[in-house]
Amino acid sequence: MDWICKVIARLAALLMACIAFPASAGEAMPEVAAASVAPAEIRPALWKITDDDTTIWLFGTIHALPPGLTWFDGKVAEAFAESDELITEIAGEEPAEMQGVVLQKAMLGDGKTLRGLMSETERADYEAALTSLGLPLAVFDAFEPWYAAVGLSTLPLMRDGFVREHGVEEALDSRAKELGHAHAGLETSEYQLGLFDELPLDVQKRYLSEVVENLPTLKEDLHKMIAAWKTGDAEGLAALMNAQEDDPVLVETLLVNRNRTWAGWISERMGKPGKVFLAVGAGHLAGAGSVQEQLVARGLTAIRVQ
Repeated sequence: MDWICKVIARLAALLMACIAFPASAGEAMPEVAAASVAPAEIRPALWKITDDDTTIWLFGTIHALPPGLTWFDGKVAEAFAESDELITEIAGEEPAEMQGVVLQKAMLGDGKTLRGLMSETERADYEAALTSLGLPLAVFDAFEPWYAAVGLSTLPLMRDGFVREHGVEEALDSRAKELGHAHAGLETSEYQLGLFDELPLDVQKRYLSEVVENLPTLKEDLHKMIAAWKTGDAEGLAALMNAQEDDPVLVETLLVNRNRTWAGWISERMGKPGKVFLAVGAGHLAGAGSVQEQLVARGLTAIRVQ
């Protein structure tokens, strides 16, 4: 289930802000030691699609990184400086502005409670997970399963300092402002939230159960993903992100369908002159159903340049 975390990483602060966590969950996050990796050792994957008058770079992101990693250099920095437009999954939205939308889409309603939807075994495992994080058992009772899954998969990382402020998108957005690049999004926060909200209830419950099951290795898995990203191991990273996902509805809804839509956007954008730096979650740029695979079906080829 780990790759799904990238879809909602930008929304993490918003989701957490909608719940009043107890002191143990809301205490200040520890400072994460700055990484001491030499710049030459960090070379995340980069692709390029080009024709006579248009270039689009494809860059896979990790939404939350430890501070101190020097990755924005070399070919990535050169491509970004050469471009005139930044495209990311979401752009220009403040979490505080979306709180009402989150609560509207995430609430169960009709007098239902999250734990009331669970079997005895599911409830026992879920409550054990909450207890391990120091959260009250009723903390997500009013919310749909997907919301609880997002919270459980995000909070441990936030506590350890893995926040989007240290992520790739924040660095790209900051540099775009410095260089005067336009910055637009492929999607909106409301759209991404809607993807989760519209999932069938049984799929949401399976999602939550998988998050609970994989919670003990969550941080270890993230470190493995970051290591693969730093070395440009796109296929290895995709394998890690997708290893625990076996629900075809989730894969089709949150990964393949979006990749297909983005490939359509790229195909259309190739009809206009210009240079675009397009950055999306790294899991979208490798493996079955990837953006590149969808582009091939449209007669376009993304060439690996780093």
